Amino acid sequence: MRMQRRRLLLVITLVAACLPGVASAEPDATVLVNARAGLATVPDTGLGVNHAVWDSQLGTNAVSDLLGDAGVRMMRYPGGSYGDIYHWKDHTAPGGYVAPNTDFDTFMAGVRRAQAQPIIIANYGTGTPQEAADWVHSANVVKGYGVKYWEIGNELYGNGHYGADWEADNHPDKSPAGYARETVEYAKAMKAADPTIKVGAVLTTPANWPDAIVGTGDAANWNQTVLSIAGPYVDFVIVHWYPESVASAEQVPDLMYLLRQQISRFAGPDSGRLGIAVTELNATYGRNTQPGALFAAEAYTSLLENGVFNVDWWNVHNGPGKASTVAGQPDYDDFGLLSSAGCLSDGVCEPPLNTPFAPYHALRMLSLFARPGDQLVRAGSASTVRAHAARRPNGDLAVLLLNTDPDNARTVTIDYAGYTPSADAPTVHTFTNGASSITTSVDGSARSRTLPPYSITTLVLHSTAANHPAAPGQPVLDAVTDRTATITWPAVPGAVKYEVHRQFGAVSEQWGETPGTSFTAGNLNPGSRYTVNVLARDAAGAVSWSSPPLTLTTGAPASSTCAVRLSDVNDWSSGFVGSVDVTNTGTQPLEGWTLAFDWPTNRQKVNSGWNGTWTQNGTTVTVTGSPRIEPNATVSVGFVGGYTGPNIPPGVFTLNGTPCRTQTG
Repeated sequence: MRMQRRRLLLVITLVAACLPGVASAEPDATVLVNARAGLATVPDTGLGVNHAVWDSQLGTNAVSDLLGDAGVRMMRYPGGSYGDIYHWKDHTAPGGYVAPNTDFDTFMAGVRRAQAQPIIIANYGTGTPQEAADWVHSANVVKGYGVKYWEIGNELYGNGHYGADWEADNHPDKSPAGYARETVEYAKAMKAADPTIKVGAVLTTPANWPDAIVGTGDAANWNQTVLSIAGPYVDFVIVHWYPESVASAEQVPDLMYLLRQQISRFAGPDSGRLGIAVTELNATYGRNTQPGALFAAEAYTSLLENGVFNVDWWNVHNGPGKASTVAGQPDYDDFGLLSSAGCLSDGVCEPPLNTPFAPYHALRMLSLFARPGDQLVRAGSASTVRAHAARRPNGDLAVLLLNTDPDNARTVTIDYAGYTPSADAPTVHTFTNGASSITTSVDGSARSRTLPPYSITTLVLHSTAANHPAAPGQPVLDAVTDRTATITWPAVPGAVKYEVHRQFGAVSEQWGETPGTSFTAGNLNPGSRYTVNVLARDAAGAVSWSSPPLTLTTGAPASSTCAVRLSDVNDWSSGFVGSVDVTNTGTQPLEGWTLAFDWPTNRQKVNSGWNGTWTQNGTTVTVTGSPRIEPNATVSVGFVGGYTGPNIPPGVFTLNGTPCRTQTG
C-alpha cells in the first residue's frame, strides 16, 4: 500500500491541529477535497419535508412555490403521528384536528406545483391493510398520481409496548412481531393494488430509544424482529433522528453502517435492495436560527453521502415553543421551516406567515450545492470548518463550507486531489447569520476563501480536464477473510488499467492497480472496516471519476487457538451489560491471560467489569484474568458498557496477542 507524500503530510497536519497543546497562530483551516474518494450519488428524492393535515397552509401556492424554490423534491403526508389516525377516504383524524383544504388531492396539487414526489404514511394504528390498498388504488390506478413510496405507520415502537405511549395502535398485539406480521399483510394488499410501489417498514434509530431494548415477552429487539419477519416483503426502512447539534452528524457513518449491518444480518436474502429513509429530522437547539441551518446542511449532506435516499425535515409549519435569542437572532423553538405567525403567552410573536426560518435557506443552499445525479465526494478539515463536495456530470465541482464558529471568520485554503480547478473565478453562494436570503457572486479563487462567522458557503468550480474515461460501476465484494478482500467491478470501455483506492478520512490510500476487473487486497486487519473506490485510466493516462464506494468488513480468523463470544445481555439504548466467554481452543493451558479489543467508535466505553481487571485506554480495552484456562475450557467475564451514538460491537478479540475466532450477538 502507498500514499502520496503530500497527502500524508496534510493528514499529519490536520491531526496535529487537533492535538492538545497544539494551537494555530491564525484561526485558519486547510480543507482537502478528494475527488478520488467517491460517496453516494444524490437521488432525486433526497431533499424532503413533512406536511401535516393540521397545517392550514398545506398545498397552498405560496408554500408550494417556496418549497419548489428551495429544491424540495419529496413531501411526506399526512404528518407524523397523524398518519396513524388519518383516514383518507373521509379526510378525518379522530382525536386530532384536520384543517380545511388539506385533503389528499390538495396535497398532491402542491406536490406537483413544486415538482416534487410524495411519500405517504399508510394508517397502521387505526387503519387496515384494505384501507391502505384502497388508497393505493385510488391514488395510482384511478387518479394516476404515481405515488411510489408508502410507509406502514409512523413511530409504532411508541405504542406503549416499551412503556411510552404516544402512537395510536388499536392492534391487540403491540409487539414488534405483531407490527411486522401486519406489515406483511399491508405490503401484500397494497402491492396487489399496484405492484410498482415501494413499501417501507418502521425501524428504531441506532442508539435512540428504544433501540436494542428487548421488551417483555419478546425474543429480540424491535429492529431484529421487524427485519426478520417483514424484511423480505418491504422495499425500504424508515428511521427518525432528532440529535443534539451539528456535531452529532459525525455519528452518521457509524449510524448507517450499523443499520445496514442489521439489515444484512436479519432481513433475509437480497437484503441489500432495502433502502433507508430518514423521514423525520430536526435539531434540538436554535431551530429557527443559524445553528439549525448549519445542522440541516450538515445532517442532510452527511446522510446523503452515506446512501440515504430520502431525508425529510420536520416540519413545514409547526408553531412556536418558546422565545429566546440564539446567536444574536430571535428564535421561537419552532420545528417549522416557515413561520406560522403564532404568538406565545408572553406576547412574543413570530414573523409574518410563511417567513422562512434559517433552516429553509440551508435547504435551498443544499439544492445549489448538490443536484440529483451529482456524486458526493470526500472533503474534510480539522477545524470549526466543515466541508463537503459534489462532482457534477459536466465536470464541475461544488464545495460546501460550513463555518460553525459563531464569532470568528475563518480563512480557509482548499487543496484538491483528483481534480484540477480552472483559473476562472468560482460562483459563490453565501448564507450568513441573520440573513434573509442567500447571496450569489462570481469572485475570488477556488483555492482560498474567507468564511463569515456562522455561515454556509458553496463554491461552484470548473475543471481544466478535457476527456476522461467513464467512472467504473459499483464494485462488489467477491470474497473476504480476516486478512484479505477480493472485489470486482464492471469493465469500462477504453480503460487499460484500474486503480483501487481506500478512503482514509478525506484522503486516499492506493491499494494497487490492475489491468483486469478484479483485485485482491492483502495484509488487512481482522475485524476492520474499509471503504474503497475504483478509478479507470485510459491509454493516454487520463483518469476517470471515482466509482461508487464499497464498504467491507474483514472477519475474525476462521481458526485460532482461542474463541470469544460477546453477548449483549441487557440493553437500555445508552448502555448495556456485556458477557464475554473466552475459550482456550489450543492444546496448552493458559496460566495467565489478557483479553483485548478495540471499540469501533470513541463514544463507547467500559464503565465497570468483573471476573478480571478491566482497563480502557482510548478505544482499547483490556481485561486480565488469573484463573488457569485448560484446553477446551471456557471462562466468563462481564462488564457494564456505555455508549453515546451507534453501539457497534468489536470486530475481533485477541487473547495474549493472538486474534481469536469471534462471535457477537
